[in-house]
Amino acid sequence: MKALQKLGIALFCLALAFFSFLPFIGQYTLTAELVKSNVKDIHQEQMVEILEPMYGETYASNFAFIADFNSYFNTYNDALKANQEWDAVIWDNYAYALTKAAAESPVIDQPWLHIGITLILGSLGALLYILPLYKGKLPGIKHDGIYFSSMKSRGLLGIFTGTWLILFYVILYWYPEYLTNLVLMVDPISMAISGNPASQWFLYGLIYTLAILVMGVRMFKKYKGNPYQLLRTASVMFFQLAFAFLLPEILMLFNMPWHDFKNIWPLDYSFFYDYRLDGMISSGALGMFMLIWGIILIVIAVPLLTYFYGKRWYCSWVCGCGGLAETLGDPYRQLSDKSLKAWKVERYLIHGVLVFAVVMTGITLTNYFMEFELLGQATNQLHSIYGFAIGSAFAGVIGTGFYPLMGNRVWCRFGCPLAAYLGLVQRFKSRFRITTNGGQCISCGNCSTYCEMGIDVRWYAQRGQNIVRSSCVGCGVCASVCPRGVLKLENGEEEGRINDLPIIIGNKSITIKN
Repeated sequence: MKALQKLGIALFCLALAFFSFLPFIGQYTLTAELVKSNVKDIHQEQMVEILEPMYGETYASNFAFIADFNSYFNTYNDALKANQEWDAVIWDNYAYALTKAAAESPVIDQPWLHIGITLILGSLGALLYILPLYKGKLPGIKHDGIYFSSMKSRGLLGIFTGTWLILFYVILYWYPEYLTNLVLMVDPISMAISGNPASQWFLYGLIYTLAILVMGVRMFKKYKGNPYQLLRTASVMFFQLAFAFLLPEILMLFNMPWHDFKNIWPLDYSFFYDYRLDGMISSGALGMFMLIWGIILIVIAVPLLTYFYGKRWYCSWVCGCGGLAETLGDPYRQLSDKSLKAWKVERYLIHGVLVFAVVMTGITLTNYFMEFELLGQATNQLHSIYGFAIGSAFAGVIGTGFYPLMGNRVWCRFGCPLAAYLGLVQRFKSRFRITTNGGQCISCGNCSTYCEMGIDVRWYAQRGQNIVRSSCVGCGVCASVCPRGVLKLENGEEEGRINDLPIIIGNKSITIKN
């Protein structure tokens, strides 16, 4: 078994190395015809003239091609900005579109070969390592030295993994032109599903889904014998594959707007943007269903389902962010900060993001229904700020890249506005709680160690207090790792949900009554 796992690691590392190297192969040649066919009509004349020095030049790397493109493009725009000719400035960035159009790469001729060497070989290697895990062991979590692992305890391997993930997310969000070959590689898959060429977001969605599916197998192995964990793992795998990846792409095949039916505002912060609303309204009955369904989720489904089941119905069973955190991020769950200081930061930060999202959406809708007479296109600047700071930097770069550094639920715990909304309902009006049997607790600390949301579960268990925290996502791992059966996830009557016992914060004693 050890030999098989070593082979799996070797294959995975080989695939990862080739995946990381692939963007740098091939050459690039630009022509006026390519420019005309890949920019908007209103910019064709200017762009053809701006990039004329590049025509006929063969670039040996994307770095050289992109450097020249940026030089000519920025020089043109900078001159206009200096003269305050704002209407003539080209605000669209065509770097990605033209880099992809100009590419002459082996990936274009043999995409499936490269898919096999990267995605398929990487998945196979991961499975060869995963499948022998826990073989021959009895069901239950084994404490196998996670704090002595270089990968799982902020060691060298963990830092390297986090750095790679951060770099990938930075390039994906802000410099996708450097991922041209990877996008070209998955073009056949995108064409087969949606009938459209791949974008960087299709590439990301494919990798994201593969990660959840492959690491979901690891969850099945790790939590065998625990029906709750097996069911919720199967659930997040299904919702990611069917609702987040395949269904939106199939909608595009039928000329419908891309739409993730399980994504809910304010996590889906662009739901009320003008182009989304116009797209849904103009798409007939299905488009109107998308709009009404989205509003029903916000107004009815979230409070109602959270009342009966707590926020776990979404965060641990449906959400794509939660799905990645629970599968790919599971090895890092013990790294979440359990300190009181982290709890204070969490409460201010996540509710601050929620307020930001609500205010932005309110301004956006007001401006939309006033036909942009209130603020004109100024709301676009607000969207850009939120998209950059929250949607990209926080949710993507920090939210996933920091798995090996701060645990697997950094985004869910500190930044997700939907988690904040669900948490408010769960904290004050829900039937969900984790009950404890203090007389059975042996203070081993397993529950606190494995709590991905940074809750000091042992503190509650020692006192026999129900755990009613807005941050709890009801993953149930604390109950799974408890050797004495002290913890139990319940959906009972609201009466008795909150104990009439003091919770000590710092040097203050606060009594929470029913």
